[in-house]
Amino acid sequence: MASAAEQLASNLNFSTFAKAEDLKKRLWFTLGALLVYRLGTYIPLPGLNPEAFAQAFQGQSGGILGLFNMFAGGAVERMAIFALGIMPYISASIIVQLMTSVVPTLEQLKKEGEQGRKVINQYTRYGTVLLGTMQAYGIAVGLESGSGLVNDPGWFFRISTVISLLGGTMFLMWLGEQITSRGIGNGISLIIFAGIVAALPSALAGTLELGRTGALSTPLILAIIVMVVAVIALIVFVERAQRRLLIQYPKRQVGNRMFQGDTSHLPLKLNTSGVIPAIFASSLLLLPATAAGFANTATLPDWATAVVGALSHGQPLYMVLYGAMIAFFAFFYTAIVFNPKDTADNLKKHGGFIPGIRPGERTAEYIDYVLTRITVVGALYLVFVCILPEILISQTGVPFYLGGTSLLIVVSVTLDTVAQVQGHLIAQQYEGLIKKSKLRGGKRGR
Repeated sequence: MASAAEQLASNLNFSTFAKAEDLKKRLWFTLGALLVYRLGTYIPLPGLNPEAFAQAFQGQSGGILGLFNMFAGGAVERMAIFALGIMPYISASIIVQLMTSVVPTLEQLKKEGEQGRKVINQYTRYGTVLLGTMQAYGIAVGLESGSGLVNDPGWFFRISTVISLLGGTMFLMWLGEQITSRGIGNGISLIIFAGIVAALPSALAGTLELGRTGALSTPLILAIIVMVVAVIALIVFVERAQRRLLIQYPKRQVGNRMFQGDTSHLPLKLNTSGVIPAIFASSLLLLPATAAGFANTATLPDWATAVVGALSHGQPLYMVLYGAMIAFFAFFYTAIVFNPKDTADNLKKHGGFIPGIRPGERTAEYIDYVLTRITVVGALYLVFVCILPEILISQTGVPFYLGGTSLLIVVSVTLDTVAQVQGHLIAQQYEGLIKKSKLRGGKRGR
C-alpha cells in the first residue's frame, strides 16, 4: 500500500503548483541568480587581448582548459572574470572534508552539529581564497608568457587579474550559498549545471555541422544520440538506486501499555561519491598534455613526448589509467563522506539495530561490508559511463559537453532539484490539509 507521501505526490498537479507561492518565489530567485552568473561569463578581464587569446585557446581546447571551460560555462574560452568558476571552492571543500577525517579538532567540530558546520564552512571559505589566489596568479603569469595576449604586462596586470578572478570566484561562492538558502536546489551544483546546459545547444549544433560537412556519418550521429539517451537512462536508474538496510527499534512500555517497536531503513546509495571521481581523474590525466602544450615541444625529451602521446585521448594507456583512477576515487571519496562507525554509534544511541547483527562494532563492520560491495558496482558504473563517451570523443571529435562527466552532472543535479520541488509541493499539500482540518474542528466546536 502506498504511503501518505506517495499518495500526495501522485495527486500533484498544476493547480497545486499555482498555489505554492513560496515555491514560485524560490524558483524565480534561482533563475535570476543563474542569469546573473551567465552574464558574468561574458565580462572579460581588463588588459587582455581577446582576439589573440581566442586563437591561443583553440590550440589548447582539447586539454584541461577544455574541461575547465566546460565547468566554467565557457568563461575560460572568453577569459572572463568568472574564468576560475566555482572549482576553487569545490577543491577547498574536498580538502576540508579530507582533513575532517584525519585531524581530531576538525572531526570534533563535525560532531558539534550546526555550530561546528558553520566553523568548517568558514575554513572552507579561507581555503577558497588561498586556492583562488594561487590559481589566479598562475593564470596571470601564464597569460603574460604568451605572445600578444596581454596589452601591458607587469605587476599592475597581475594584481588586477588576481583581484578580478578571485572576486569572481568569491561572488559565485556567495551566489551559490544564496541559491541554496533562498532558492531551489544546491546552489554550487546548479551553477556548474547552468554552465554545461548553456553550451549544450552549441555542442549539438557542432555535432550536426560535422555531419553536414561529412566528418561524421548519419548512422554515427544517430548512434551518438542513442548512446546519450541510454547513458541518461542508466544514470537516472543508478543514481536513484539504494541498498536499504532494515533497522528495528525495541518495544517500549508507556504506563501499562506496550508499544510495538518501530522499523525503518538505512538507505545506502549505489553511487555515494557522485561525480567527484570523474572530475578528479579527468583533471589529473589532462595535466601532462596541457603542460606539454604550453611548453616548447622541440625542447621536450623523447620520453616526455612518448608519455604525452600515450596519455592523449583514445589511447589504451589513457583509458586504463582513467578507469583505474575513477574507481580509486570512488572508494576514496566514499570513505571520506560516509563513516560506518559513526552510523553504528548513532543507531546504538537511539536503540536501533540491524536484525541478526550485534549493535556497535559488529554493526559497523556489516555496514562497511555492504557499502564496499555496492561501491564496487557504483565504481564500475562510473567507469562505464565515463569511458564509453570518452572513446567517442577521441574517435569522432564530439565536444566535451556530450561526454559522460557532463551528462552525469546534468542528470544528477536535475534529479536533486526535481526532488526538492516535489518536497515543497508535498509540504504545500500538507499545509492545506492541516488548515482544512483546523477549520472543520473549529466549526464542530461551535
